[in-house]
Amino acid sequence: MENSNSSIEGNNLRVRKLELSDKSKGFLELLRQLTVCDSVSDKEFEDRFKEISMYGDDHVICVIEDEISGKIIASGSVFIEKKFIRKCGKVGHIEDVVVDAGSRGMQLGKKIVGFLADHARSMGCYKVILDCSDENKMFYEKCGFKKKEIQM
Repeated sequence: MENSNSSIEGNNLRVRKLELSDKSKGFLELLRQLTVCDSVSDKEFEDRFKEISMYGDDHVICVIEDEISGKIIASGSVFIEKKFIRKCGKVGHIEDVVVDAGSRGMQLGKKIVGFLADHARSMGCYKVILDCSDENKMFYEKCGFKKKEIQM
């Protein structure tokens, strides 16, 4: 992944892949700002982390760490779907994009989405898709996405 471990200019913020130690850096608390995320034991976290890691670059969780506070303040994931159509093409699916409420307005969501979309393209995906609510439509349009279908 070419963007891994990159810093955001002028900040002590690092864009990188999820690490096992991120559970103690507020990763699950961040996910709770997005949706239901029940308590997860250290063992459950480690087991799921290892399971996801086995997919290598086909399932990547990206985070932004504030190196001053040591907290994870933004995250998102992308998984690569392998198809038979389009000459055994691939599609990138972006999911679970969230920025900490106290860190919004700093273009971090755009950084996360860009990182994930770049990764999908580098994996040879012919398209990158995501689902979002109407209230988030404008944000994703600013990230270069276009409304295409109706999800059911």
